[in-house]
Amino acid sequence: MTTYYTKDHEWIRVEGDTGTIGITAYAAGQLGDVVYVELPETGAKVSKGDDFAVVESVKAASDVYSPVSGSVVEVNSALADASETVSEAPEGDGWFVRVKLSDTGELSSLMDKAAYTAYCEGL
Repeated sequence: MTTYYTKDHEWIRVEGDTGTIGITAYAAGQLGDVVYVELPETGAKVSKGDDFAVVESVKAASDVYSPVSGSVVEVNSALADASETVSEAPEGDGWFVRVKLSDTGELSSLMDKAAYTAYCEGL
């Protein structure tokens, strides 16, 4: 299992050809208390770099961008009733979707934990 990060503060944890996607602790901290999450339907197609979800907090609404292309195989339906989980455990139970990757080569353009940490320190 390997976790990758984007410059837009999404993470993807990859096992085989499936990736679990969410927003990073940094992003959750910038957003503040999350009050609503809009997720795609199971079966939806996502494309690398395109928005696939919306997170609303007390501060703002923000799009969430897919780090990879593929199809949604599972949605974290628990967030409908417990959107605060995104704020409390963004890189754990606050995950958004699981995607079957259509091109694992797309992962090569993402950052590992050390690179992402260095990136955030420069912000």
